[in-house]
Amino acid sequence: MRYIRGFGRFWWDFIIGDDWRVAAGIALALALTKLLTSNGTNAWWLLPAAVAVLLVATVRRGARDPLTTTQEPTPGSETSGDGA
Repeated sequence: MRYIRGFGRFWWDFIIGDDWRVAAGIALALALTKLLTSNGTNAWWLLPAAVAVLLVATVRRGARDPLTTTQEPTPGSETSGDGA
């Protein structure tokens, strides 16, 4: 059972990764492409457009809300205060 759970966790992390919104957007684009092509529409353009839009949205979100980390000084990295 441990191997099955590990296998499932691997695929979840591989597909969903860091941003579930990208995975959901791609899944939605795939479903919409399937829907359009089953009705006879030429929808080759939808997936590249969806990837481009999701990429721009992800980069903007990352630039707007950068990860804030508290950087504590490491030993020896403090300035000595003697001006040197």
